[in-house]
Amino acid sequence: MRMLGVTGRFFIGCLLLILTACGGAAPTDVTPTRSAEQKLGATVFSQECARCHSLEPDTVIVGPSLHGVADRAGSRVPNQDAAEYLLVSILSPADYIVAGFDDLMPTTLGTDLTSEELDAIIAFLLTQTE
Repeated sequence: MRMLGVTGRFFIGCLLLILTACGGAAPTDVTPTRSAEQKLGATVFSQECARCHSLEPDTVIVGPSLHGVADRAGSRVPNQDAAEYLLVSILSPADYIVAGFDDLMPTTLGTDLTSEELDAIIAFLLTQTE
Protein backbone atom coordinates (compact mmCIF):
# COMPACT_ATOMS: atom_id res chain seq x y z
CA MET A 1 0.00 0.00 0.00
CA ARG A 2 1.45 3.30 -1.05
CA MET A 3 1.46 6.23 1.39
CA LEU A 4 0.72 9.75 0.25
CA GLY A 5 3.45 12.26 0.63
CA VAL A 6 3.08 15.69 2.18
CA THR A 7 2.07 17.15 -1.18
CA GLY A 8 -0.58 14.46 -1.72
CA ARG A 9 -2.07 14.94 1.76
CA PHE A 10 -2.05 18.72 1.25
CA PHE A 11 -3.84 18.30 -2.10
CA ILE A 12 -6.51 16.02 -0.59
CA GLY A 13 -6.99 18.41 2.35
CA CYS A 14 -7.47 21.36 0.00
CA LEU A 15 -9.87 19.34 -2.14
CA LEU A 16 -11.96 18.40 0.91
CA LEU A 17 -11.99 22.01 2.07
CA ILE A 18 -13.16 23.22 -1.36
CA LEU A 19 -15.85 20.55 -1.61
CA THR A 20 -17.10 21.39 1.87
CA ALA A 21 -17.23 25.10 1.01
CA CYS A 22 -19.19 24.32 -2.17
CA GLY A 23 -21.80 22.33 -0.27
CA GLY A 24 -25.49 23.05 -0.47
CA ALA A 25 -26.43 26.61 0.21
CA ALA A 26 -29.02 27.46 2.80
CA PRO A 27 -32.48 27.48 1.27
CA THR A 28 -33.61 30.88 0.12
CA ASP A 29 -36.64 32.46 1.68
CA VAL A 30 -39.54 32.12 -0.76
CA THR A 31 -41.85 34.40 1.19
CA PRO A 32 -42.51 37.40 -1.03
CA THR A 33 -41.59 40.77 0.39
CA ARG A 34 -44.49 43.15 0.64
CA SER A 35 -44.21 46.78 -0.37
CA ALA A 36 -45.03 49.52 2.13
CA GLU A 37 -48.36 50.00 0.37
CA GLN A 38 -49.20 46.30 0.63
CA LYS A 39 -48.24 46.31 4.33
CA LEU A 40 -50.56 49.27 4.92
CA GLY A 41 -53.25 47.41 3.00
CA ALA A 42 -52.81 44.34 5.22
CA THR A 43 -53.20 46.54 8.29
CA VAL A 44 -56.30 48.29 6.98
CA PHE A 45 -57.72 44.95 5.83
CA SER A 46 -57.31 43.48 9.31
CA GLN A 47 -58.97 46.56 10.86
CA GLU A 48 -61.80 47.07 8.38
CA CYS A 49 -62.39 44.00 6.24
CA ALA A 50 -61.39 40.94 8.26
CA ARG A 51 -64.50 41.25 10.43
CA CYS A 52 -66.49 39.89 7.50
CA HIS A 53 -63.96 38.49 4.99
CA SER A 54 -61.50 35.67 5.53
CA LEU A 55 -58.28 35.14 3.59
CA GLU A 56 -58.50 31.39 4.16
CA PRO A 57 -59.99 29.19 1.44
CA ASP A 58 -63.62 28.18 1.97
CA THR A 59 -63.89 30.14 5.23
CA VAL A 60 -66.98 32.32 5.33
CA ILE A 61 -67.43 34.80 8.16
CA VAL A 62 -70.16 37.05 6.72
CA GLY A 63 -68.96 37.85 3.21
CA PRO A 64 -67.13 35.59 0.77
CA SER A 65 -63.57 34.46 1.41
CA LEU A 66 -61.03 36.63 -0.38
CA HIS A 67 -58.51 33.82 -0.67
CA GLY A 68 -57.32 33.85 -4.29
CA VAL A 69 -59.27 37.01 -5.10
CA ALA A 70 -56.38 38.33 -7.21
CA ASP A 71 -56.74 35.33 -9.51
CA ARG A 72 -60.44 35.74 -10.17
CA ALA A 73 -61.12 39.48 -9.82
CA GLY A 74 -59.89 40.30 -13.31
CA SER A 75 -62.28 37.85 -14.94
CA ARG A 76 -65.47 38.74 -13.08
CA VAL A 77 -66.53 41.69 -15.28
CA PRO A 78 -65.64 42.00 -18.99
CA ASN A 79 -63.17 44.79 -19.85
CA GLN A 80 -62.34 45.40 -16.20
CA ASP A 81 -59.00 44.50 -14.64
CA ALA A 82 -58.65 43.09 -11.14
CA ALA A 83 -57.75 46.41 -9.50
CA GLU A 84 -60.75 48.19 -11.01
CA TYR A 85 -63.09 45.35 -10.07
CA LEU A 86 -61.86 45.46 -6.47
CA LEU A 87 -62.22 49.24 -6.28
CA VAL A 88 -65.80 49.18 -7.59
CA SER A 89 -66.58 46.28 -5.24
CA ILE A 90 -65.42 48.37 -2.29
CA LEU A 91 -66.95 51.71 -3.32
CA SER A 92 -70.23 50.34 -4.74
CA PRO A 93 -70.63 46.92 -3.17
CA ALA A 94 -74.17 46.41 -4.45
CA ASP A 95 -72.84 46.44 -8.04
CA TYR A 96 -71.11 43.07 -7.66
CA ILE A 97 -72.78 40.79 -5.14
CA VAL A 98 -71.25 37.33 -5.16
CA ALA A 99 -73.85 34.61 -5.71
CA GLY A 100 -75.04 33.14 -2.44
CA PHE A 101 -74.33 36.27 -0.39
CA ASP A 102 -76.55 39.13 0.71
CA ASP A 103 -75.89 42.83 0.14
CA LEU A 104 -74.43 43.48 3.60
CA MET A 105 -71.17 45.24 2.80
CA PRO A 106 -70.90 48.81 4.15
CA THR A 107 -71.46 51.50 1.55
CA THR A 108 -69.45 54.14 3.43
CA LEU A 109 -65.95 52.77 2.85
CA GLY A 110 -65.33 55.37 0.14
CA THR A 111 -65.71 58.12 2.73
CA ASP A 112 -64.48 56.22 5.79
CA LEU A 113 -61.13 55.35 4.19
CA THR A 114 -58.60 57.66 2.59
CA SER A 115 -57.66 57.18 -1.05
CA GLU A 116 -54.26 55.99 0.20
CA GLU A 117 -55.95 53.33 2.34
CA LEU A 118 -58.20 52.24 -0.55
CA ASP A 119 -55.21 51.92 -2.88
CA ALA A 120 -53.36 50.00 -0.17
CA ILE A 121 -56.21 47.54 0.38
CA ILE A 122 -56.36 46.88 -3.35
CA ALA A 123 -52.58 46.43 -3.54
CA PHE A 124 -52.81 43.97 -0.64
CA LEU A 125 -55.74 42.07 -2.15
CA LEU A 126 -53.84 41.75 -5.43
CA THR A 127 -51.29 39.65 -3.50
CA GLN A 128 -53.98 37.16 -2.51
CA THR A 129 -53.47 34.41 -5.05
CA GLU A 130 -54.26 30.70 -4.87
